[in-house]
Amino acid sequence: MIAYQVNDMTCGHCVSIITKALKAVDHDARVQVDLATRRVQIEPSRADAEELAEAIKEAGYNPTPVAPANTAAAKPAGGCCGCGSH
Repeated sequence: MIAYQVNDMTCGHCVSIITKALKAVDHDARVQVDLATRRVQIEPSRADAEELAEAIKEAGYNPTPVAPANTAAAKPAGGCCGCGSH
């Protein structure tokens, strides 16, 4: 999963433009957009992060790479409480 913060994405029209730009680069990509947090997450089928970022830039927006939400890295390590002693 590749994720970008796109702070200049402010409305549904922006979401549509960005989604279309990403799909033009990678038609089979799975695109998730959260307008409230201004985050775009892409599960590409063939495009790489650079190509996807360039597509967003060419659409007129400024993507900043971020760690995708809900990844294994975001989960606590070790036991159920994250202490690592279990």
